[in-house]
Amino acid sequence: MGLGRKDQITRRDLLRGAAAGMVGLAIRAGAEGARPSAKPPNIIFILADDLGYADVSCYGRPDFSTPNIDRIAVQGLRFLQAYANSAVCTATRTALITGRYQYRLRLGLEEPLRGNLDVGLPPEHPTLPSFLKKAGYGTTLVGKWHLGFLPKFGPLKSGYDHFYGFRSGALDYFSHTIGGKDDLWDDDLAIHQVGYLTSLLGSRAVDVVNGYARSGQPFLLSLHFNAPHWPWEAPGDEAESERLRQPGSEGLADFDGGSQKTYQRMIEEMDRQIGRVLQALHANGLTDNTIVIFTSDNGGERFADTWPFTGKKTELLEGGLRIPAIISWPARIPRGRTTEQVSISMDWVPTLLAAAGALADPAYPLDGMNLLPMLTQNAAPVSRKLFWRYKANAQRAAREGDYKFLKILDNTFLFNVVEDPLERANLKDRQKDVYHRLVREWYDWNASMLPEIKESFTASFDGQQLADHFGAKKSDQMPDIPVSPDD
Repeated sequence: MGLGRKDQITRRDLLRGAAAGMVGLAIRAGAEGARPSAKPPNIIFILADDLGYADVSCYGRPDFSTPNIDRIAVQGLRFLQAYANSAVCTATRTALITGRYQYRLRLGLEEPLRGNLDVGLPPEHPTLPSFLKKAGYGTTLVGKWHLGFLPKFGPLKSGYDHFYGFRSGALDYFSHTIGGKDDLWDDDLAIHQVGYLTSLLGSRAVDVVNGYARSGQPFLLSLHFNAPHWPWEAPGDEAESERLRQPGSEGLADFDGGSQKTYQRMIEEMDRQIGRVLQALHANGLTDNTIVIFTSDNGGERFADTWPFTGKKTELLEGGLRIPAIISWPARIPRGRTTEQVSISMDWVPTLLAAAGALADPAYPLDGMNLLPMLTQNAAPVSRKLFWRYKANAQRAAREGDYKFLKILDNTFLFNVVEDPLERANLKDRQKDVYHRLVREWYDWNASMLPEIKESFTASFDGQQLADHFGAKKSDQMPDIPVSPDD
């Protein structure tokens, strides 16, 4: 990561200080043991887009603060070993809404989905919002969808009562367009509004909380920000928005724009909007029995802080998969804690269904784990076996205990990612039994998933786009045909 020893010590001290400060705040707030709740909890699921592991101050960001995200951590629990289901968004969002490995669905092979109107989340497939809707919840998505386009697919076809946001993978923060086309929707009605997108999403989320508070109906609010995903436009950057719309510009991907300062301001605005939503909960007396979750869809991109990991979005290195994950539920979860429990995006479906007293569909078995006993009863962490693959650069990974198998192109590794989070010391020869066991388990798991196909898109960065990827070539979009280690 380019950090010297002095910098690393400073960052560790910062993290310890932040953790101590949060515990102190929790004690001053009168934190006590978890209290039972008779009513089903409300749920607000806040998802950032491309946010790095250390991009918020309670995870160690040293150069700016995120007080409202930190407030969720003060009121609840921070995961220290949380993973995304994929290193890119559509695949993770497929797992997040279904509670299953994304590779079980054709949509999950898209890394990410790029305008294919025939691929999307099948309306008949059960989802977190459809499960909760059957249990009496109101369900609203505010923000990013990216799981398929009209007329075949959409939030209202997959369990949400209401939708305000955009369907594609990114949106200009001011013009609300992508590729010159408008993509802002209120339910299934295309709309035009003036304003910075992050702020508009925050305002609608506040309205949703207030509306459900008046009705008294338990609710799921999925608040899926596009921040801090490109284009690199912070509040007040209308001129940059206009530049990106000019002929010959880089377009929304914006490889000739952005800066650490712009990225900071994008995150700070998201944090402000989260603060408004938390305040709406407080004003309506809903804080105590509302589950609030904050996390990211994958690891950080070019301006992100992924310390202490290497790698970024589109890569199965820890920096592309490790994400911040925070949950609060004052009525049930003790405050000011951290956990070493290994978790993954698809765990949220069984966890939230358990919290709501809702049932899954046995015809679609969940792959995620119910985290509720660990969250509410302080149960000991459970060892996990987790698996990933990513078509670009033939990437494969498996995590079991402290060990991780990793393959990139023809290069294979075994890391102890607890002792060696930078993934530097390749242990595959020193720990041959562990290495071969993980490889075999990955192949067995992969055989139970849909195979990679040439028709699916897969994104990656090359040496022309990012200087630290010198030598990297564009993906040829072809699948890697797994060869059994026994062959």
